[in-house]
Amino acid sequence: MRSNRATARAGVSLAATLPLLAGALALGIPAAQAADGPGRDTLTGTRPAWATPAADKGATSDSSQVSARVHLAGRDASGLGAYAKAVSDPESASYGRYLSAKQAQARFGATKAQVAAVTSWLESAGLKVTGTTRHYVSVTGDVAAAEKAFGTQLHNYAKGGKTYRAPAKTASAPAALNGAVLTVTGLDNAPHKATHQDQLPPPDAVFRNSGPFSSYHGSNIASTLPDAYGKKIPYAVKGYTGKQLRAAYGAGTRTGKGVRVAITDAYASPTIAFDAATYAKKHGDARYVSGQLRQVLPAKYTKTEECGAAGWYGEETLDVEAVHAVAPAADITYVGAASCYDDDLLDSLNKIVDGRLADIVSNSWGDIEANETPDIAAAYDQVFQFGAVEGIGFYFSSGDNGDEVANTGTKQVDTPANSAWVTAVGGTSLAVGKDDKYLFETGWGTEKAALSEDGKSWTGFPGAFTSGAGGGTSRTVSQPFYQKGVVPDALAHANGTTAMRTVPDIAAIADPNTGFKVGQTQTFPDGSQQYDEYRIGGTSLAAPVIAAVQALAQEARGGKAIGFANPSIYAKSGSKVYHDVTDNPTGSGLAVARVDFANGYDASEGLLTSVRSLGKDSSLKAVKGYDDVTGVGSPAAGYVNSYRVH
Repeated sequence: MRSNRATARAGVSLAATLPLLAGALALGIPAAQAADGPGRDTLTGTRPAWATPAADKGATSDSSQVSARVHLAGRDASGLGAYAKAVSDPESASYGRYLSAKQAQARFGATKAQVAAVTSWLESAGLKVTGTTRHYVSVTGDVAAAEKAFGTQLHNYAKGGKTYRAPAKTASAPAALNGAVLTVTGLDNAPHKATHQDQLPPPDAVFRNSGPFSSYHGSNIASTLPDAYGKKIPYAVKGYTGKQLRAAYGAGTRTGKGVRVAITDAYASPTIAFDAATYAKKHGDARYVSGQLRQVLPAKYTKTEECGAAGWYGEETLDVEAVHAVAPAADITYVGAASCYDDDLLDSLNKIVDGRLADIVSNSWGDIEANETPDIAAAYDQVFQFGAVEGIGFYFSSGDNGDEVANTGTKQVDTPANSAWVTAVGGTSLAVGKDDKYLFETGWGTEKAALSEDGKSWTGFPGAFTSGAGGGTSRTVSQPFYQKGVVPDALAHANGTTAMRTVPDIAAIADPNTGFKVGQTQTFPDGSQQYDEYRIGGTSLAAPVIAAVQALAQEARGGKAIGFANPSIYAKSGSKVYHDVTDNPTGSGLAVARVDFANGYDASEGLLTSVRSLGKDSSLKAVKGYDDVTGVGSPAAGYVNSYRVH
């Protein structure tokens, strides 16, 4: 499963007197520019790309209401990016010299004078300040007041068959504020929200897998079913356990002891404590000790129907159980957002950074890059940079729709995985054999063909693309320094002459056909609520698995935080600490047989039998070396201990 929210490369709005350092520019963050009007600085990226003259439906009514957030740039925005790079780069003299949350705020956060000046400006324009944090000032007011404050008219624009409000030109702020404003969000009112992409039906209604199953790859051959790729194929595994995943990714004796992993999603499962404890007991994972699993939740939830709140419960369950299965001694803090909208997800991320709640943060949500606007991206990048200077690493699933063409008609990457400041986690199909032996991985990409009516062939074999790991080349984020010399030019320049950010960075198990078993309280047809188990996948499995592996690596490092890991991950590229995942590791086509209940629960309405081919990820290919399905590869036996300080 996985959640979806979009990210484009944002402009960090800084006054001309605060030019960005070269290190920050290398990560694709543009500086502010003088606005059209005198005494104004533009807030780069605040006019969305879809607000075109052809789509313009006229001015928004002056009396319409606007709710916006004015994000604060802080006292040294360029220095924040430069320091975040320095402490994350193993080649830097400042590597690992992290700041505490208090030190980071004192050095880079907004000053009281900046907050006061921004507040005064907004109120003088007729806007009402509804909240102030160390990161933003939230305001409400009518369109006329917003237009006065931000130096732009607000118009209505056609977008995707609907009409939304947006600035007619890039918003601006008074130059007298001297770069105190990073950006403003909320001037456009198109939905900015995440979704989780479950590879199975949502867990509020019971879901069960039918058999037959394999207990490990190849243990149960489908001898009565047709051949695929010239041979008999195994049934899909019932769902790998933590023991099998730990063996596959070289956990050894490490348990993640002393490391805290945070997980962000929207809402919170009301049965997570019971489900996690029950699952651990049933599968031989270490029992949770007091305080090992805790939740940090908002005072109230919003947009529960619009966001499908119950559907997010399975996301949290998967994330928690996967982290504990791979890193059984790691502490887990779940930080739930009040909704699936960007503002609330940002608040959750900021809670982690402001309170230094964890060293490693797993995030299984996102959206397509085309849905991201630069203002939102700037706000995300700022929290990721603050995390980096504190030694916090953010891990985001890369998506479950391959190159997104089948889903959106356009080849594109997902976001926030496209951010230069996060570790994008791609997906694989994993084969673990007898005695927990690692056999192989392919890039996760599935083609499905159904069993013919006479049971003698696969209809239209190998069938149509159903899902696969997200990846590719960003259209909005410049290539970060750590990808240079590792990412092939053909990928970096896929969208033009400028080298751009390529996704993902690293990968782990994601294919739901070689997936992970989870346990959760679900609603049965008779209305009862019962604990049950099912197999699941998606890059929202890969993200917590990699986060857990990073917890093991941090333990191997003596507990010292790894922080933003990409420079270290790429520095090890091409070495034996990675499985170099390809789509054809055995030299012939690979597939598994899968049998499903037609109604998702029992055999009363029949069974559906299909063949699922592995390593067929839309136009994306897993090849030797770096690729746009698995990045540098998946962790091998030496990966965890490669972080040891010698």
